Amino acid sequence: MTVNEILRCFHDIAPLSLQESYDNSGLLIGDENQIVSKALVCIDITEDVIDEAIKNECGLIISHHPIIFKGLKKLVPSEFVERIVIQAIKNDIAIIAMHTNLDNSSTGVNFKIAEKMKLKSASVLQPVEGVLKKIVTFCPHEFADRVREAMEKKGAGNIGNYDGCSFNATGIGTFRANEEANPFVGQKHHLHEEPETRIEMIVPDYHVRAVISALVEAHPYEEVAYDIYQLDNKFHSVGAGIIGLLPDELTEVEFLEFIQHTFGTIGLRHTTLTGKKIKKVAVCGGSGAFLIHHARTAQADAFVTADIKYHDFFEADGKMLLVDAGHFETEQFTKELIVEIIHKKFPTFAVLNSGVNTNAVCYFNKK
Repeated sequence: MTVNEILRCFHDIAPLSLQESYDNSGLLIGDENQIVSKALVCIDITEDVIDEAIKNECGLIISHHPIIFKGLKKLVPSEFVERIVIQAIKNDIAIIAMHTNLDNSSTGVNFKIAEKMKLKSASVLQPVEGVLKKIVTFCPHEFADRVREAMEKKGAGNIGNYDGCSFNATGIGTFRANEEANPFVGQKHHLHEEPETRIEMIVPDYHVRAVISALVEAHPYEEVAYDIYQLDNKFHSVGAGIIGLLPDELTEVEFLEFIQHTFGTIGLRHTTLTGKKIKKVAVCGGSGAFLIHHARTAQADAFVTADIKYHDFFEADGKMLLVDAGHFETEQFTKELIVEIIHKKFPTFAVLNSGVNTNAVCYFNKK
């Protein structure tokens, strides 16, 4: 198995185009053509994780957080990041990070959390913008079905809970073939008029290349005409955070106990209890304070995330319960998710779940 084959199995689920502008997901160390027989999955890469990979003869580490996040100006063993990079290179270990691209995925980190919390009717809290494009093409009527189906198979025409979505209109296409052409219809040097179907389909940008390739292959013309338009529509299938409904309404104390049990957080930080019942819950694994306003606007009864600053807690304004359940704790299920993604594509490939606790935060609680 090559490193690139592992990378490609994440393409449809968590394409790199979904990562935030500040992020550094993807292949960070190693050659994409490198052959690997075993992978180690973790949240963070520490020196203990590198040792674990060496001990288990893993030629690849897949982490959630990128070990190289800021630019490296030197490779000397004075800092832990540089030491890890040096050890990985020395031992021929490739490193892949699946960070905010997996956070923003429609079946990513937050949907895995929603699954663990048994949330119903889960949807994205803050859909991404600027991802959708519209592809328009024109073909003879009798080939319209074939072209549409080819585009759909590669990811075009999905809107919410519907697939196969397209708009079709009839018109007349004109063209004149020169001496070098090999026209499917019409004659060289004569202006030809052909009854055609105009096909319009929406496609996320990370599927555009595959859709265009399928379109060209299915189309009968030698020169295929198509247009690609940028859309400002929100793509509700992907984005930050998630919101859904608990199976049963809980009191605030019952909800906090439920969160502590689900995530195993030793000490929860939260806003003042108001006595309201909890049913509609927003969640964002990791640092999600930027979504507090979105959770309030969506009328969530509670919002669970991590890395909430002191002044951020005031934004709840008594309208919802705001809970900081810990960065590592809220993202711990990411390892399980990554293993599932790889095993679904490559059932026989050896993937190990790291046994190293990489949570950098410790809690002191003297009774």
